[in-house]
Amino acid sequence: MNDVARDIWARWRGTTRARIGLGRSGDALPTSALLDFQAAHGRARDAVHGVADFAAVAEQLRPLPCLTLHSQAPDRAAYLRRPDLGRRLDDASVAMLKDHAGDWDIAFVVADGLSARAVMAHAVPVLHRCMAGLAGWRIAPIVLAGQARVALGDDIATCLNAKAVAVLIGERPGLSVADSLGVYITWAPHIGRVDSERNCISNIHADGMSHDQAAATLLWLLREARRLSLSGIGLKLDPADIAAHLPDAT
Repeated sequence: MNDVARDIWARWRGTTRARIGLGRSGDALPTSALLDFQAAHGRARDAVHGVADFAAVAEQLRPLPCLTLHSQAPDRAAYLRRPDLGRRLDDASVAMLKDHAGDWDIAFVVADGLSARAVMAHAVPVLHRCMAGLAGWRIAPIVLAGQARVALGDDIATCLNAKAVAVLIGERPGLSVADSLGVYITWAPHIGRVDSERNCISNIHADGMSHDQAAATLLWLLREARRLSLSGIGLKLDPADIAAHLPDAT
């Protein structure tokens, strides 16, 4: 009897990153499965406590102008304990942004969120691909935000006087992916917006949504948000229309 016949889970294990059919060694997991789990848990913890190198991000985004700002959370410990502090800018950041206020169509925010690894790996490629499709848009200086939650984008856009905001943020890491990036789009952002008033692009990573797919989806959402003057549950994705604008579309 071959290995596949002995292991009924073998054919399925290769199709998913989920941990299935791990087997047993006595009353516990096999050593290899246990070590893999512990390593994944370590990667997730490292992602949460990691620090985004915003100086390197700004360098990679050149010649696009960047502003490095901070939420009201003074450090990582406070950020994790007090999500509310990550949703509002500190006083120095508010003052800086008001100096750059204008009639902007869109403000982009790169936020560390819960995975600095995700930001460092995926934010710049997605932004570069997106910028190529925004000819004619008035784009505010890109904001690089430390200790930031999604809703910090509303505070940032309000200070900048931007019609829309897109927050590229490190997603909460799991035991299969520790470097997943998310993008949250809000039309007419203001403090107090709720999640149902945003559109989310999730799972941007090497084994998930590609940079090209993410940028095409982001562009589609931004254009439709401006056309309809809304975002959130009232704005539904059209996968066929998005796919037609991917680089390899025929």
